[in-house]
Amino acid sequence: MRTLARPATERGARLTLAYSTPLRIAAAQSTSIAGDAMGNAHAHLAFIHRAASSGVQLLVFPELSLTGYEPALHARSVLEPGHPALVLLGQAAADAGMSVVVGAPALPCQPGALPAIGAWLLSPDGSTTLYRKRHLHPGEDTFASAGDADASIHRIAGEPVALAVCADATRPTHAMAAHSAGAHLYATGALISARGIDEESAQLQGYAATHCFAVLLANHAGASGGYVSAGRSAVWQPGGACVVAAEGAGDCVVMAQRDAAGCWTGEVIRWGDGA
Repeated sequence: MRTLARPATERGARLTLAYSTPLRIAAAQSTSIAGDAMGNAHAHLAFIHRAASSGVQLLVFPELSLTGYEPALHARSVLEPGHPALVLLGQAAADAGMSVVVGAPALPCQPGALPAIGAWLLSPDGSTTLYRKRHLHPGEDTFASAGDADASIHRIAGEPVALAVCADATRPTHAMAAHSAGAHLYATGALISARGIDEESAQLQGYAATHCFAVLLANHAGASGGYVSAGRSAVWQPGGACVVAAEGAGDCVVMAQRDAAGCWTGEVIRWGDGA
């Protein structure tokens, strides 16, 4: 499935961004095995290889993609730099010349606190950077602690990118902080069910319109921790137009490309479609 969207300047966006190089980003809508970081890491490789074959520069996986959204397993599933799963995927990212964001429990900001919900940025230069989920859903504070930074800006493929995890993106202040810090892309990994996907997708689209940055959502492909994900990972261009979205659940790569003129195109690749 391919889609085409016009540049934001043609849609009356309040801000025109100047582009000199193309950008290709993707959401990995993946399935997670509960508590199996290495098994999930090997499954992640298929997404990385498929994205790399299409020239993707940034690939984002769902919230807690390496362990699943498993509150009961969270405390004993903490990953630290040097964990074999991160080493394996970090090498794959470096080999592909791609930035990859994966999800896993992480050490908290404050010693002795509950583990954080982490988004690990694996960069092409071999470095690893951790972002901790800043805002928790009700009840998550029973097994996780919050991060302390609203605006986590990273330079990826020459673009300032802000990372978010699930509930972060439900807080307008988080997106505002990303905008104020100069983000061109707001990328979030999540676990969103059918009950919440319409409202949260509309909110993300609203951020793209209000802040005139691109927004990427990487949702789980299926059930995790007793929740059934709706899938429907998507990318919205600056100005709010949807570039591309998965139609539902199931493993796939949702890719979007911006050319030097600011025109966006998108494609969904599912296993079995020749991937």
